[in-house]
Amino acid sequence: MTAPTASADSTTEVSVPDIGDFTDVPIIELHVAVGDVIAVDDPLATLESDKATMDVPSSHAGRVTEVLVAVGDTVSQGTPVVRLDAADGEPTEDGPAEAPESESAAPVPKDAPAAADAEVTAQEPPTEKASAPAAGPAASSNGASNGSGNGSGLPVHAGPSVRKLAREFEVDLDQVPATGPKGRITKSDLLAYVRGPAQAPAAAPAAAPSGGSGIPEVPAQDFSKFGPVETQPLSRITRISGPFLHRSWLNVPHVTHNDDADITETDRFRKELDTQGKAEGYRVTLLAFLMKASVSALKAYPTLNSSLTPEKDALIMKRYFHLGVAVDTPGGLVVPVIRDVDRKGIVELSKELGEVSARARDGKLTADDMSGGTFTISSLGGIGGTAFTPIVNAPEVAILGVVRSRVAPVWDGEAFVPRTLLPLCLSYDHRVIDGALAARFTRHLAHTMGDERRLLL
Repeated sequence: MTAPTASADSTTEVSVPDIGDFTDVPIIELHVAVGDVIAVDDPLATLESDKATMDVPSSHAGRVTEVLVAVGDTVSQGTPVVRLDAADGEPTEDGPAEAPESESAAPVPKDAPAAADAEVTAQEPPTEKASAPAAGPAASSNGASNGSGNGSGLPVHAGPSVRKLAREFEVDLDQVPATGPKGRITKSDLLAYVRGPAQAPAAAPAAAPSGGSGIPEVPAQDFSKFGPVETQPLSRITRISGPFLHRSWLNVPHVTHNDDADITETDRFRKELDTQGKAEGYRVTLLAFLMKASVSALKAYPTLNSSLTPEKDALIMKRYFHLGVAVDTPGGLVVPVIRDVDRKGIVELSKELGEVSARARDGKLTADDMSGGTFTISSLGGIGGTAFTPIVNAPEVAILGVVRSRVAPVWDGEAFVPRTLLPLCLSYDHRVIDGALAARFTRHLAHTMGDERRLLL
């Protein structure tokens, strides 16, 4: 839990808890403002490191009297985040009790945004929120009121959940008409403002570059002209992973090589192990076999287990095999890392995969759980498909995608016989890997998957 520091006047200072070996982790989002009343375990801020995110929870309940950090600041274990008045009132149904005017808004940080935030700003296409009414001053960086109170000079009153939603929509609460008791802005007020009458955007030149990237933006449109619309904010995972995927797609010259693995015998053996595993409370899927086969191929072709140096003039060859596994969760795709796959057997990997997948779906993965990968596998076998192009998880140089296996007739020299085929889709960084190397790697992987005995070599 977060380490508090209390004084005689009931003020409690909440700091960053133990976040493992990470230091100087940037803050990408603040969830509280001065005057908010929070409960134990409410998130105070979101940190991001090595593509992993983590929330800083509050160890105490109380009213926020001071926010000690800003978006873009870097923090480590023990860094103070907020000060609370632990003896101050309880939250009401809509949010905190009325705060003094001087505490009605969080201070607006003047520092430049974090790199991730700057990238989102530069790369995100305009959304419908851009067409919301814009009379008055521009929105503050954290979506909180600047104290002018709807242009009337009065403080803005809104609960923590409304302020958080305003930050996600990038809406200045000063501009939102309040209909709640004593001038409080409710969630309905905020949503009505976001949806409410949109003005048609001015036509932008088709070739206008955006943010210095040289890539033209998609012109904004007022979709409400064509029918009912609803604006839904992206999940936190999607908002954070989007810039990483965009950056990888723009910086890595992707090529995808496709092949089929005949897994008839291997799948028969897998089913035997799965039957035994069910009785002990775990499942054995093809993913564990794919991980072992991938390690075999990575050892045979170590270039795919490397990364380019920052100068792009050499390769960092990794002598360990930590494989990332894409897991579908209600909040979006996450990639936990299974370490030292070369030292683990099929049963051990199966049990670990089940445990990690459960923690991923429950949102309990830590930053350490999602860092240090050398190669990633993205499996859509439980859903379907025939092929796809996975995006390389840079700074890795390759990623394996697999879809649902199928039974197909295969000529054995005398007749067509039914065989179980597993499509393999290898995307790679063409600066490091050429087509011939990719084909050899994929063929080695397919050959290994064709006979479970080869997984022991």
